[in-house]
Amino acid sequence: MTSETTRNPKTDHLLTPENSALIIIDYQPIQVSSIRSMPREELLFNIVGVTKAALNYNLPIIHSTVNVETGRNKPPIQELQDIIGHLPTYDRTTVNSWEDVGFKQAVKSLGRRKLIMTALWTEVCLAFPALDAIQEGFEVYVPVDAVGGTSVAAHETALRRMEQAGAKLISRVQLYCELQRDWAREATIPGFMDVFESFDGFNPEKAVEAA
Repeated sequence: MTSETTRNPKTDHLLTPENSALIIIDYQPIQVSSIRSMPREELLFNIVGVTKAALNYNLPIIHSTVNVETGRNKPPIQELQDIIGHLPTYDRTTVNSWEDVGFKQAVKSLGRRKLIMTALWTEVCLAFPALDAIQEGFEVYVPVDAVGGTSVAAHETALRRMEQAGAKLISRVQLYCELQRDWAREATIPGFMDVFESFDGFNPEKAVEAA
């Protein structure tokens, strides 16, 4: 068993830990509680898994919230704070995060053209910045099972609009495997397996508490 020589991870057409970044937008209690496109427990499990994967492969993470500083909205769900609470959060008032100066500068400063974008809702806070990023030459990848909309129709229509504009639709498992690529890369295998933990013990109620 001999693996091919590792392709240049910065120029590889597939996602690699060296050419991509994870964007997380508006996983806050009010937004989570309004999701109707999939069971909330599944959505929360999946976004936590995607975030854990990004940490496992040392992807840069840009985390944005809306209206926390104004007092109109609450901080991110605790499940995300537990694992990325040490990272800066770019709070904004704009519906479209791409129209927030600090957020857009943070993304561009990474120097990575492949953006793995997640947000609530699919039809608004994901679609708008995704469309803008594509317009500016970024490659946008959307883990479809880690994002959610206010209805199945809203979610699916937004995915179709983004795909028509050039976004690449993927799943969380595809993302994990694309970043791992070779079982000979043993350092990241334990973290890879960790994202496949069962739902047992995962408490979605804690994530959507309003208090």
